[in-house]
Amino acid sequence: MLNNKLQTILYYTENNIAYVTLNRPEIHNAFNDVMIKELSIVFDEIKRENKIRVVVLTGNGKSFCAGADLNWMRKVKDYSYEKNLKGSLELSELFHKIYTSPKPTIAKVNGVAIGGGTGLVAACDIAVASENAKFSFSEVKIGLIPACISPYVVKKCGEGKCREFFLTGERMLAEKAKKAGLINFISSLEKLDEFVDKLINQLISSGPIAISKCKELLQKVPEMNIKKAGEYTAEVIAKMRISNEGQEGMNAFLQKRKPDWNKDV
Repeated sequence: MLNNKLQTILYYTENNIAYVTLNRPEIHNAFNDVMIKELSIVFDEIKRENKIRVVVLTGNGKSFCAGADLNWMRKVKDYSYEKNLKGSLELSELFHKIYTSPKPTIAKVNGVAIGGGTGLVAACDIAVASENAKFSFSEVKIGLIPACISPYVVKKCGEGKCREFFLTGERMLAEKAKKAGLINFISSLEKLDEFVDKLINQLISSGPIAISKCKELLQKVPEMNIKKAGEYTAEVIAKMRISNEGQEGMNAFLQKRKPDWNKDV
């Protein structure tokens, strides 16, 4: 069983929902090379498993993720350029796997998210944070930059906000992070699980292939010119209308019944 082989995260599925928990609470779930590899393996597994409908990413204990592990940083500091590049590419690939996951992803931000931890938040589709959560792009404070996470944060928050956040390294409260677009919702810590469960129910009531295609749409359309986007989107909707899921969904709507994928919701 995959979970028995993991050292830094917990992973299990229940009712077709995948739960991924950063599990280094004694150091605020700071990540190292082992956690990066294990998260990458888990998100590969999630992509392959057709029964999984939603993914929830969170942290064990009081924090979501405090960024890079200090002990790992001590080693990385003395790496060659080539070794640093290899590790950085592995981190970039992890964020890309989360961002491009065909399954909808929810970041359940139970506490502090710093540096790379904010990258995990930004790479997820939807983020719900507890009232006590704090966020910071603190890399500049130690002479580094939020490089690998920047594509996802810029997409979420826009260049203007990122100029402020990346350059100042300020620590912001959940309310400011919500206004910036980094997170979608704020909940009390006591009701965070309940809030996420409601989101899960909303997501699983939708067609799983339709959601996957929506994510694909969101990734591709911004990179296209208007003419190309028009052709692509017309092709996508035409294919979806004649697909098994599209036919089932439209028939269920017209017959005023729940579609097959939604009967237990």
